[in-house]
Amino acid sequence: MRSQGDSGEQNPSAGENGASGPAARTVRSSIELAPESVFPFLGSADENLRELEDLLVADIHVRGNVVTFTGPAADVALAERVVEQLVALTGRNRVITPEAVRHTVSMLTEGSSESPAQVLTQNILSSRGRTIRPKTLNQKRYVDAIDKHTIVFGIGPAGTGKTYLAMAKAVQALQSKQVNRIILTRPAVEAGERLGFLPGTLYEKIDPYLRPLYDALHDMLDPDSIPRLMAAGTIEVAPLAYMRGRTLNDAFIILDEAQNTSPEQMKMFLTRLGFDSKIVITGDVTQVDLPDGTKSGLRQVQDILDGVEDVHFSRLSSHDVVRHKLVGRIVDAYEQYDTTHGTQNGTHKGRGKSGHKGK
Repeated sequence: MRSQGDSGEQNPSAGENGASGPAARTVRSSIELAPESVFPFLGSADENLRELEDLLVADIHVRGNVVTFTGPAADVALAERVVEQLVALTGRNRVITPEAVRHTVSMLTEGSSESPAQVLTQNILSSRGRTIRPKTLNQKRYVDAIDKHTIVFGIGPAGTGKTYLAMAKAVQALQSKQVNRIILTRPAVEAGERLGFLPGTLYEKIDPYLRPLYDALHDMLDPDSIPRLMAAGTIEVAPLAYMRGRTLNDAFIILDEAQNTSPEQMKMFLTRLGFDSKIVITGDVTQVDLPDGTKSGLRQVQDILDGVEDVHFSRLSSHDVVRHKLVGRIVDAYEQYDTTHGTQNGTHKGRGKSGHKGK
């Protein structure tokens, strides 16, 4: 239940600056929460409330089960919408965390027409006592694109869930019998011609490059079942070079770290697509590890396939980072540095000839 009052009180500073109209007025309103929603809304030791106070302009006060907002009309309206969405999450048995608060505020600030409560409760996969779901609007659009298109590119910085969400969709497709197998691949760039000098068998040599894919699988499947599924060919984890000459039918195929493919490798991989298959390609065009002078296939393919039917490019940003919030700040700092220094200093190691980020 919501009440509003004191809507005619003028903000003193507004008159001094010449501002006027509804946005300049200081208003006060309140929302009454159901008693059972109060603790989930506030969070442990009021951590969610503190996050709201940091992110929102309007002043927020909680007394009993009544939340009161004071401030400029537009900021109070935003605060009301944020709280309503968070309360809706508690009603869907979703645990509210400071991270959920940040993503809810971000979605509503951007003016999204989609409800944060719907975005943050869209389940992809439930496994081993945990549920995997998108945590930002761009992640939801990425997941939806995988459902709708045959080939999807997930492009964005580290920590945005590109590979993890694709893996969850692959396991979901396998469990629902939409496909008969999952194929996971990534280029072993650093090995290159030096692979023969490393000790051990071929699988021991390439294992470090494929380990992140195994780690994600262990999060989503019973670890005891993985060797059996791999022995049966239901799940295959292999370096990109193993894809040459094959046609991959009835499979969910994921190419990870695609920024480290050459244009020739990217073309080779895309043309492996068979009937009743789906391909998801993930990568970060700002983290290319190819030798100097080698173009990134992921950068080039964005120009080649832009506008091609049934091919979709999902782009994620630092706002979609779902690791520690400091990771998003680090990504932003590096992007700012590249913007101010990259074009001035020419080539950066690992960025190809231009030293620029891709599109």
